[in-house]
Amino acid sequence: MKRNTQVYALGQYISMSAHKARKVVDQIRGRSYEETLMILELMSYRACYPIFKLVYSAAANASHNKNFKKGNLIISKVEVNEGTTVKKLKPRARGRGYPIKRPSCHITIVLKDISLTEEYDYRYI
Repeated sequence: MKRNTQVYALGQYISMSAHKARKVVDQIRGRSYEETLMILELMSYRACYPIFKLVYSAAANASHNKNFKKGNLIISKVEVNEGTTVKKLKPRARGRGYPIKRPSCHITIVLKDISLTEEYDYRYI
């Protein structure tokens, strides 16, 4: 019987473009949980805070729901998808309207417990 070793957290309608969130997410993919938290705290992007909260939430899900240790977790999969775009008109001079687009994105973070899997390559820790 194979035990499910993955836990995830999903953040929907985060108000930033998916392109800016992917810039941060590409830095943490495949890293350990502690290393990810350090990287996100030290990076100076606006996207870091919601991603930090999601990683923290996914680790809380892992320790509470599946009794995984946070030291054994790695970021196995991270997805950033585009969400809805709110379109507004900002009034400008001479009665014109200027379109403003407020993009949103959906972020999915999947953590994996490496203590329960044999096929993990330990060279990358």
